[in-house]
Amino acid sequence: MNLFAVFNRDGGTFKTTDMSAYCAHATKTFEAAGHQIDCHVVAGDKVVETMERAATTPGVDALIAGGGDGTISAAARIAWKGQIALGVVPAGTMNLFARSLKLPLDIWQVIDALAVATPEKVDIASANGQSFVHQFSAGLHARMVRYRNSMDFASRLGKMRASVRAAVGVMLNPPEFEVEFNVEGRKDYRKVSAISVSNNEFGSDPLMFADDLTRGHLGFYLADPLTPTGVARLTYDILRGRLKENASVTAMTATELELHFPRHRHDVRCVLDGELLPMKRDVLLKIHAGELTVLVNRDHLGAAAAPVLDQA
Repeated sequence: MNLFAVFNRDGGTFKTTDMSAYCAHATKTFEAAGHQIDCHVVAGDKVVETMERAATTPGVDALIAGGGDGTISAAARIAWKGQIALGVVPAGTMNLFARSLKLPLDIWQVIDALAVATPEKVDIASANGQSFVHQFSAGLHARMVRYRNSMDFASRLGKMRASVRAAVGVMLNPPEFEVEFNVEGRKDYRKVSAISVSNNEFGSDPLMFADDLTRGHLGFYLADPLTPTGVARLTYDILRGRLKENASVTAMTATELELHFPRHRHDVRCVLDGELLPMKRDVLLKIHAGELTVLVNRDHLGAAAAPVLDQA
């Protein structure tokens, strides 16, 4: 395969890595496996434009993207739209998409795994046309991200500490808002403290990521209005891997979902794959089953995975 690699030198683990040595290792490993690779190490503000070159360069079969969840989410969008394969190098804090793909989380080991991986089809989702590989969320999670982003941190450990402080702040001041939703013809209205729509259902891990990205549906989760005690109970159940068993949570699946927020405010935010964004009054969410090609070990994906023989 002809590979185009982009590594975000400002992303997570890469900040403390000798990127010249890393790029040399990637080049040697992929070439030994019979691939051609063009390796780029760039600053964070140049990552997206450099990755976009992969989709417009003739002959490129796959984009190898290294960085945090934001970098990987952008890479997935580019690979999806450009109809090329995506190889994920997890260098961030949570690395949720890499966990769903069951890739090694060590930045050196994952190169070895990707060099012998095969292109497979998985699902990708979208919110008003903007793709996401993990989740769209509003309410508790968005408020926590907003709190965390207001804090100063310069390292992965600092970000984790800020996340804990933000979670405590949200627990003491949970949001409450109204939503109308249409799940494939089923219409309803709720007051809630949280909404999450995931690319396939969450598994039991406390980090809340999908175990299988080939089931072809969205996971849709609503949490009733919560008191601080209710948020604490919800957090406890998430840590036990029992999100769906929490009394305040309603969970369902869908291939398409419409959300309407009747009392919209311009300062309300949502989170899309970890990025805090202004929330539209109306949000259309869809699953795009089998439309994203990724480099993985096929045996780890699940029985529904389909090989992509013409790119192997």
